[in-house]
Amino acid sequence: MLRSRLLFVRVAVAGLFLASVVAAVAQSGDAPRPTTAAADTLRTTSTTVAPTTTTTEPATTTTLAPTTSAAPPPPTTRRPAPATTAAPRRTVRVAPVPLPTGALAEYRGLGAWIDVFDWSAAYTNNNPSVGPADVDRMADLGVQTIYIQAARHDSPSDVQEPERLIPIINRAHARGMRVVAWYLPTLEDPARDMQRLLAIAKLPAEGLAVDIESRVVADPAERSRRLVALSDQLRATLSGRVIGAIVLPPVVTDVINPNYWPGFPWHELVPDYDAWLTMGYWTNRTAASGYRDAYRYTAENIDRLRADLGLPSAPVHPIGGIGDKTTTADVDGYHRAAVERGGLGGSLYDYRTTGPDLWPHLQAFR
Repeated sequence: MLRSRLLFVRVAVAGLFLASVVAAVAQSGDAPRPTTAAADTLRTTSTTVAPTTTTTEPATTTTLAPTTSAAPPPPTTRRPAPATTAAPRRTVRVAPVPLPTGALAEYRGLGAWIDVFDWSAAYTNNNPSVGPADVDRMADLGVQTIYIQAARHDSPSDVQEPERLIPIINRAHARGMRVVAWYLPTLEDPARDMQRLLAIAKLPAEGLAVDIESRVVADPAERSRRLVALSDQLRATLSGRVIGAIVLPPVVTDVINPNYWPGFPWHELVPDYDAWLTMGYWTNRTAASGYRDAYRYTAENIDRLRADLGLPSAPVHPIGGIGDKTTTADVDGYHRAAVERGGLGGSLYDYRTTGPDLWPHLQAFR
């Protein structure tokens, strides 16, 4: 949509110029991609993501290597597209590196997030900004896992536009990347949520993740009961399958706003999920709170998550801040915190909003 509007404006301006001076030559480059960040429900109160991606990981190891750098001082209303234009994205190619191996391999290393507001026709007014060709750019940038939203609660089918989704997954595999398909259950109709999760689990993706953040069910106790029941059923049905939980940042639920989801059932969820992805969007925090610091926010979210779960070594992939709201210094601090705490990898939310200057820093997560 943005590309069409830019083209119309350029043609109109060229016409006026020709009419006034008789002869002129007008030329224009590719329109930049829109830079809106996608999120389903919590994006204004937490979190990931950017929907980040944390520390340098040697290709032969299963966790990120610790660093000796000193610490700096102390997963949803969708944001509208900015009116200003951005410079065209540059591709920074990196040398191929073998995918991380070992347990939970699909959650290790450098990740990139895309949602239905990026890749589907229905949610983009038939103008998706991400397709198979963008998967090639992700591979060139060093991405090792793509996290892709496979449906929404209001999708007309259990898997959104499989004719578009599966080619993206297949292209990722052709470029040596893994794929984790995710879904955000509202818990308003747990039977339908389960039906969709099981349909998504049949996609040719290595991983499945549940985005736990919806508050459509107003009563926290009932919301938690439905979440635990859904998670128990999913685990029982997909016995032996690795399942990730995309969770609220514990700094939000424990410190900033304990009323957001009182009594969140951390302990009850432990048997149901294998990996934990914290929506640690430091870009949603203020400097006055002290949590706009990417290092501090990432480190404390991981520490609190493990304490809340009662699992000191819980496998965590911390998601970083919103891509177009963060800086290279943020990414460096985020990576350092993830490495120091043995994080599985790192990623920002989301691919479309992450500027070219951030990718060389994110590549430390490989």
